[in-house]
Amino acid sequence: MNVSDAIRLKRAVRKFQDKPLPDEVIRAILNAGRRAQSSKNEQSWHFIAIRDKGILKALSQTGTYAGHLAGAALAVAILTPDPTAKFQTMFDAGQAAAFMQLAALELGVGSVPASIYEEEKAREILGFPPEWHLRIALSFGYPLQEEKLTAEPKKGGRRSLDEIVHWERW
Repeated sequence: MNVSDAIRLKRAVRKFQDKPLPDEVIRAILNAGRRAQSSKNEQSWHFIAIRDKGILKALSQTGTYAGHLAGAALAVAILTPDPTAKFQTMFDAGQAAAFMQLAALELGVGSVPASIYEEEKAREILGFPPEWHLRIALSFGYPLQEEKLTAEPKKGGRRSLDEIVHWERW
């Protein structure tokens, strides 16, 4: 799949088959996140890869719309230094998330991000140190409805380029 098609076809997949992902697929997804660009090449992230159903269920209860984590074959918690310290921290985490999701799509794996609102509860569940923070976790798995993985975009689903681009000045 070329990059343009991957960007055009990427869909949020929230319901997954009860089927594990092979280790080589998981490593490819994680490696894509590792390879993401970052401000000043700081690579200021750690990833916690989660396959345990009990941990996935518990983590799914740390965000208002994080329920999909419970049914995922894999979740990746993206840990960062204090996200309020500098703007680039969350931008870089977002790039790692996007790289992982696009790599997953190429491998036939669906994904969707979850915002983690109860960080201290997530810290208790995952045991990460106090200097690290968790705001984003990704769900991965084979889609329950396989056609959702690369369904054609819906008409009117995105604003037109002319609506959002301003040339030279507003």
